[in-house]
Order: sequence, then C-alpha cells, then structure tokens
Amino acid sequence: MRKLLVIALVGLAAQLVDGSLGMAYGLTSSTLLLLAGVAPAAASASVHLAEIGTTLAAGTAHWRFGNVDWRVVRRIAVPGALGAFAGATFLSALSTEAAAPWMAAILFTLGAYLLIRFSRPLRRSPAAGRLRGRFLGPLGLVAGFVDATGGGGWGPVATPALLVSGRLEPRKVIGSVDTSEFLVAAAASLGFLIGLGTEGFLLPIVLALLAGGLIAAPIAAWLVRIVPAQLLGAAVGGVIVLTNARVLIRAGDLGGFLPVLVYLLLAAGWITALTLAIRVLLRTRRERALAATHAPADPPHAPAEPVGAGAPAHPDPR
Repeated sequence: MRKLLVIALVGLAAQLVDGSLGMAYGLTSSTLLLLAGVAPAAASASVHLAEIGTTLAAGTAHWRFGNVDWRVVRRIAVPGALGAFAGATFLSALSTEAAAPWMAAILFTLGAYLLIRFSRPLRRSPAAGRLRGRFLGPLGLVAGFVDATGGGGWGPVATPALLVSGRLEPRKVIGSVDTSEFLVAAAASLGFLIGLGTEGFLLPIVLALLAGGLIAAPIAAWLVRIVPAQLLGAAVGGVIVLTNARVLIRAGDLGGFLPVLVYLLLAAGWITALTLAIRVLLRTRRERALAATHAPADPPHAPAEPVGAGAPAHPDPR
C-alpha cells in the first residue's frame, strides 16, 4: 500500500508537470518507475495504459476550451499511433537487461533536450499557411515510436516542433498534441498487450498512476499560472538526466573516479541550465514590464465641436 501511494504521488507529480509544460508525463513517470525497480517494458506499458485515461480527460478539457485544431489531430494522431505500436512491439521483444540501457539512453537524451529547450527562449518565426501533412505525418511517426520505446516523448518531440513552426498558436499546439496522445497511448497499449500479454501491465501501478493523474489534472490548470514553465522544464530535465545517467553508468561498467566525474559534470550542466532559465525568465518579465510602461495610453475623447465652428450644424436651405 505504501508503494502504491508513492506511485500515485508519482502520477500526480507527472500530471502537474505535463499540465504545466504540455509534455513530460511519460518521461517523469517512466523515469521514477525505473528508479523504483520496475522493468522497462512493464514501466512503459503501465504508463501508457494509465495515459489512456489521463489523455482522454485532458483532451476533453482542451476541446471544451477550444484549444484543439482537429485537422492537426487527424494528421498527426494516426502516424503517431502507428509509430507507438511499432515502438511497443520492438521494446516488448527486448530482454529486460537489453531494454534498460536502451530506454535509459532515450530518456537521457530527451531529458537533455528539455534542459536545452527550457534554458533559452523559444524562437518562433511566424509563417503563413497551414501545417502540411508531409510535415505532420513523419513528425507523428517519430514521436510515437520514441514515446513507446522511451516510456515517454510524444510531447517533448511533437510540441516544440509545432511551436517552432509558428503556424499554430501555442494553446492549440498543446491542446492538439494532448488530444492526439489518446490514440497514441491506446496504440502503444495494444502493442504491449500483443508483445507482453496481460501480465505485462501492472494493474495496481496503472490504477495508482491514473488516480494521481486525474487528481492533478485540475490542479495543473491552476499551477500553470503560478510556476513558470521555463523554470519547471529545466528542473524536470535535470532530474531525468541524472536518474537515467545512473543506469547508463552501470551499463557502461565505469569504475574508479569516472562515475563521480560524470555526475559532477551533469550536475554542473543542470545548474547552468537552471541559471540560464532563470535569466531568460527575468529578462522576459523585464521586457514585458517595459513594454507595458511604454504602451500608448488611450487617446482622450475629442470635445464636441461647437456649432458655428467649421461646418454649420444644419445645411443652408438655400
């Protein structure tokens, strides 16, 4: 019961992160489950089964708030589901010993990406036109495969790519990615069911993650207004990097002072990323405050022109 309570808190924390960033539910949950000793395939399978419920709730909320571009959902969800199914069957075919370093390497890479992504401002270059299927299809395929094999990655791959394109407003990017993730999670779960059978899903863990995620969903909507995404993204990226580095160091059989040196370098990189994220956050707030200070005030209403000044109030009947 104590372990399930901890896992429920993991699901709650992961949903808080995902609700604030539009990504990282799977990354956070899978990393912490691996740290707790859950096998890689079982961790990814359980996370994706729980995500069917959490993404359905999130997608419904985004739809009600008008944050979904259904054209983008249709064009990215189906390739994403195919990639997730392929990734799930691929991971299911690997042994636990072979899957652990593979999954840790993907999570480590995605965590490093989060560090880089949130330590600097996102450069958006507005472009005319709509997102094309030849861009959305491959993006969904890659994001779905990475999501299933790494236990997460749909949001970290798909969301920034759509944001950088500049062709969809941010709220619709997050809403569309979250809504399409329902189909991705369902396809990944089907792949794990075929590859692992029902014993591959740890139902107590699934229910605990789902309970924590559903509780956190409304809190996340409030939290996103309090905690800056810039800071939260850099913090989560560092946790993911450090926890998965432990698996990679063991797989590489590093001895002597090398593990300590690696941890020190990674910690220094995390501190640097946090420092840069804070600087970006403060600079952005200063620029907004400066823009608000120099914004032109509403022009005063012009006084009514008195009759007799300029044109006559009534035309001359003559």
